[in-house]
Amino acid sequence: MKALVTGAGGFLGLYIVERLVARGDQVRAFCRGAYRRLEQLGVETVRGDVRRRGDLIAACRGVDVVFHTAAIAGIGGRWQDFYQTNVVGTRNVIEGCRQQGVGRLIYTSSPSVTFDAADQTGVDERAPYAQRFLAHYPRSKAIAEREVLAADGRGLLCCAIRPHLIWGPRDRHLIPRLLARAKAGRLRRVGAGKNLIDMTYVENAADAHLLAADALGPGSPAAGRAYFLSQGEPVNCWQWIDEILALAGLPAVRRSISAAAAYRLGWAFEAAYRALRLRAEPPMTRFLALQLSTSHYFDIRRAREDLGYQPRISTEDGMRRLADQLS
Repeated sequence: MKALVTGAGGFLGLYIVERLVARGDQVRAFCRGAYRRLEQLGVETVRGDVRRRGDLIAACRGVDVVFHTAAIAGIGGRWQDFYQTNVVGTRNVIEGCRQQGVGRLIYTSSPSVTFDAADQTGVDERAPYAQRFLAHYPRSKAIAEREVLAADGRGLLCCAIRPHLIWGPRDRHLIPRLLARAKAGRLRRVGAGKNLIDMTYVENAADAHLLAADALGPGSPAAGRAYFLSQGEPVNCWQWIDEILALAGLPAVRRSISAAAAYRLGWAFEAAYRALRLRAEPPMTRFLALQLSTSHYFDIRRAREDLGYQPRISTEDGMRRLADQLS
């Protein structure tokens, strides 16, 4: 098949491109800049911006399937920026698919679309969207996911993949920020340190996207559905963080702050950053305080049954691969 990958130069997008190339598919990479790895892979590269509809309509020409991974993530910033990239950008992808007769659309979503400020223990896709969002990212992803799933039909088959905490080699966000905080002495355990979380090794997340594309077809149960994704086994959040720190030769987290205090601190930082019109991410927000202190892990049975998903790379193997990068 011929595939278009938006955000192809990003963390997950690049792994999806590599998996497609490895199995012999044609790939068109859509991104805003030049990436050496894409050049090495020899894929067709189109520069553009998901916020511009014309860019997406042109990029979708002659394509069988679109993997839409491009997005703005984060816990701070302006709503307008998240809305334009994550919502309007997704609408442009849908329109590009419609106008160019693309048959399949795989959307990279997030489990945070269902996070309602409380523990999520083994929940499945019946969990409703959150009633109140404490950050722009999950709110924008929820709007976009709804629109992708609603677009399923009339020649376009759509599904959404919700990988939780993607990690692994070449990550430029989650792990680098974690290590930077630890090195600066600004990392604190939030809450009692007993919360369990799901996470997803990046190559497993890429595999799931390809499985979803292969599964989509007339009468497929995947059409119009969203899927939680993870390693299939939750871990203790703070023990896992300590393991990552150890791989980088850093000490374990020693200092802590209560969940309630972190939440209040997050509220204060959010208010201050709004008042000062600062675009940088606050060091703490209400959303981050809750994410770091609550349990959130998911039942991935639907992904196993409908897509044939099985984590190909175990958490232990993934950590060894991460260690090779950090050493």
